Amino acid sequence: MEMKSKTLLILYATQTGNALDVAERIAREAERRACTVVIRSTDDYDANSLPAEDTVIFVVSTTGQGDTPDTMKVFWRFLLQRNLGSHWLEGIHYAVFGLGDSGYQKYNFVAKKLDKRLSDLGATAVVERGLGDDQHPSGYEAALDPWLSSLWSRLNEIKPHFFPKGPDFLVSNEELIGLPKFQVTYHNVDDIDSRLSTATDFKYLQMQIGRARSMSSGKVPHEKSKPDAFLKMVKNFPLTRASHEKDVRHFEFEFVSQVTKYEIGDVLEVLPSQSPAAVDSFIQRCNLDPESLITVHPREMENRHIDNNVNTLDVPIKLRTFVELTMDVTSASPRRYFFEVMSFFATAEHEKERLQYFASPEGRDDLYQYNQKERRTVLEVLEDFPSVQMPFEWFVQLAPPLKNRAFSISSSPLAHPTQVHLTVEVVSWTTPFKRKRQGLCSTWLASLDPEQSIYIPVWFHKGLLPPPPPSLPLIVIGPGTGCAPFRGFVEERAVQSQSSTIAPTLLFFGCRNENNDFLYRDFWLSHSEKDGVLSEAKGGGFYAAFSRDQPQKVYVQHKMQEQSERIWNLLCEGAAIYVAGSSTKMPSDVVVAFEEIISKESGAPRESAVRWLRSLEKAGKYHVEAWS
Repeated sequence: MEMKSKTLLILYATQTGNALDVAERIAREAERRACTVVIRSTDDYDANSLPAEDTVIFVVSTTGQGDTPDTMKVFWRFLLQRNLGSHWLEGIHYAVFGLGDSGYQKYNFVAKKLDKRLSDLGATAVVERGLGDDQHPSGYEAALDPWLSSLWSRLNEIKPHFFPKGPDFLVSNEELIGLPKFQVTYHNVDDIDSRLSTATDFKYLQMQIGRARSMSSGKVPHEKSKPDAFLKMVKNFPLTRASHEKDVRHFEFEFVSQVTKYEIGDVLEVLPSQSPAAVDSFIQRCNLDPESLITVHPREMENRHIDNNVNTLDVPIKLRTFVELTMDVTSASPRRYFFEVMSFFATAEHEKERLQYFASPEGRDDLYQYNQKERRTVLEVLEDFPSVQMPFEWFVQLAPPLKNRAFSISSSPLAHPTQVHLTVEVVSWTTPFKRKRQGLCSTWLASLDPEQSIYIPVWFHKGLLPPPPPSLPLIVIGPGTGCAPFRGFVEERAVQSQSSTIAPTLLFFGCRNENNDFLYRDFWLSHSEKDGVLSEAKGGGFYAAFSRDQPQKVYVQHKMQEQSERIWNLLCEGAAIYVAGSSTKMPSDVVVAFEEIISKESGAPRESAVRWLRSLEKAGKYHVEAWS
């Protein structure tokens, strides 16, 4: 009989780093119970080895519209093989914790389908799957705390060998905290790579960003450290009236490095710039030398394997540059574990007690109110707890990573071969305690003057909206900034129409007021005239819903109902549906509108319309890109 592993295996699949945070918390709690644990990313684990495991805990996030994270795609394809059979995982125990957002239709879809597949393959669940929800007032931890409590209780009952010191044994946090995961090495000035002094501005910047981000603790494996390209802004103008409550901008950028090929429907990721003054304040608060040269390396952990895709380079980098490019100290809120570690370094007793309370299950809701709801930054938290003097290595590990911000590209490379356009809402809000907050990236982009030569590092990615061939009829729904990718679609079809026949396009746009936030008004209307892409002469149409211009609110789904017959006719001709915009209610309202239209126009019952839409989705003709 094959020997089972006596180690608890934690497998995580993360897109932005949250699942890794949860996996590491589970690992810490296991270690406190003297349980030997291994933690790996699903793309660093051979799924064929699963039958040799004893117990596996999965932590998986759901991205986009129910999609698996990039790091899980190969693993998931393996599990779906038909030849595995219903006894393949017999005798294996497992638990699943999912991270999702109930604002999306396919909430925690990956965790749900993974749970079912593991069960179908013969594995036995230790506890019912846990589903963390970003929309909950306390975030995903509201579900994680009770789920972990049940997990340890049940594992103690059925797998006591994992806990050699008994069910009541618990190592104190003070004993467990040990050393940080990363080690910072300081270098002499002579260690600077001579290649950098001869590199061009782009090459130098690219190397700086690549080196800093490859050393960063927050790097997730699918990210490329070096930018694909550098852009400079050539246009920055508002699309909304100055008096309107929302500030939506149109940005145009030109390639200043080599042109990177992209397609309509692609996504541009931008690395935002943090406030230099705030970065300096953080460095000063931590008593660090901004000019010191450092390298960052992972420290080997004794009793568990940390998945580590960090490509540590030997070339040192200035400490200030490392902070500026990798550690979000000016906009993101730290995790709960940050407060727990801070408590060990607080010398004022009242601060230590407060931090310990925040790190406890009892203090979870109060921490959420203080931290996430107020969007406190690392710098602000440190200012609130002045007695804390924490080694820089802990900040490297625990500060939120500076993340790229993703935007749907709103231009066509056929129309603008050397440019990329974005449609961006400048994010700002007021917290419950009346503190003004601003989105880091959108505010920075809006502040840029096209006359300045600021090099903007960017990465190109495939989005959820594949470029349609010109022969494919389209039904497009893009209210608000959801219209951004479809501006690119229309531009592309306008160029294609000059040399070939294009299929009809129906476009439904929505906003609050015709006079305040009718984004790209002239663009849409010009393409609706004569033989434009959206003109009736070409079989197309443009329909705008202004929700607040009359007593009765009118949304895109109402405009769709008005064009019920045209929509049905296009669907019968094989049209594809594209939807983009806010994830809250719009995507589900649009689905309901389509179901009603199909049922009404075909005379079929609603259930048939639902199946009809599902088959459209399976055929790759129903695409949604939504964001919260």
